[in-house]
Amino acid sequence: MIDAIAWKFQTGSQWIHLPEKYGNWRGVCNRLRMWAIDGTWGRVFTALVAQADADEDLNWVVSVDSTVVRAHQHAAGARKKGPPRQVNRQTTPSAGPAAD
Repeated sequence: MIDAIAWKFQTGSQWIHLPEKYGNWRGVCNRLRMWAIDGTWGRVFTALVAQADADEDLNWVVSVDSTVVRAHQHAAGARKKGPPRQVNRQTTPSAGPAAD
C-alpha cells in the first residue's frame, strides 16, 4: 500500500494509471484518503521523527523559494513621458461634525 501511494506521488500520475502490481487503484486511493482523515499519517510522521531524533539521525534541510518577480516600470511608479505630475496637496482632517 505504501509503495503504491509513493509511486503515485513520485510520478505525479493519475490514480487510474497505477500499475496493476499495486492492486486496485480505487482501494489505494480510498486507503490514502481514510488514513488522512483518521490521523494515521500524522501518527506515522510523528513516530518516524521521534525515532530519527532518538537515533540522532535528524537533519532538517529547508528550501526557500527565492523567485524574483519584477513589475513593469510603469507599474513600479516610474515617471511617464509628458508633463511632470502635480504634487498632491496635503489634506488636513476636518475638526469633525459641526456642533449645534
